[in-house]
Amino acid sequence: MATFNTTTPFMLLARIHVKPDCVDQYLELARVTDAAVQASEPGMLHHTFDQDPEDPQAFVWSEVYANDAAFAAHVSNPPVLEYLEKHAELGDGFSIEVYGTVGDECRSLMQSFGLPLKIFETKLGYSRV
Repeated sequence: MATFNTTTPFMLLARIHVKPDCVDQYLELARVTDAAVQASEPGMLHHTFDQDPEDPQAFVWSEVYANDAAFAAHVSNPPVLEYLEKHAELGDGFSIEVYGTVGDECRSLMQSFGLPLKIFETKLGYSRV
C-alpha cells in the first residue's frame, strides 16, 4: 500500500467566481499568472484554468503539486501574490478543495489565507504523477 505524506503529489481545486463585466480582464490575469507559474515553478505538475459550462463567471484552477514544498513555493511566488491581490478587485468568490494528504505545516499555510478550505485526505490508492 502506498504511503501518502508531505513528499507525495496532491491536487488542489481553486473555485473562482468573477464579478460581472470582469471576465475578460480576469482571463488576461489568469493567462499572465499561468505563464509565470509555468516558467518559475517546476513543482507545479499540472495547472489549468477551466470555465464552468453553466456559469460563464465561474472558473476552476486545477493544480497538481509535486509535494508540500511545491505548494509553499507557489503561494510565495511574486506573480501568484499579484494574482491574489488583483483577484480581490475582479473576483467575488474563492474557495479551495485539496485532494490528497498534506502535512501540518502545509495545512496551516493553506488555512492562513482565510479562504473557505476543504481537505480530502487520501485513504487509499496510488499516483503515477
